[in-house]
Amino acid sequence: MTEAGPPRRGKPPVFLERQSYRRRRVIDAARVLPFIGMLLWVIPLLWREDGAVAVRSSSAILYLFGVWILLVAGAAVLSAKLAAQARDGTAEVEARGEGAP
Repeated sequence: MTEAGPPRRGKPPVFLERQSYRRRRVIDAARVLPFIGMLLWVIPLLWREDGAVAVRSSSAILYLFGVWILLVAGAAVLSAKLAAQARDGTAEVEARGEGAP
């Protein structure tokens, strides 16, 4: 018992294929990664420098190198995902016969 009313006005719902949606999210993550790294590198500026609870400079250096290693690893993972998605996308285009001659 559904009524067939007038068609809905406005924008139709957006449908994105799963692969293109995932690719866009990986690209978004790659764009945000430098800003996350910058924020993580600024954190030592907030540490206390005086008193008995001061952070040792060796700990700060280890923290900075740890953040740097994590950023490099994150960039490598994102790069590998983007490369794999690009290979899958070109393989699908070639399989459908839509590739350039």
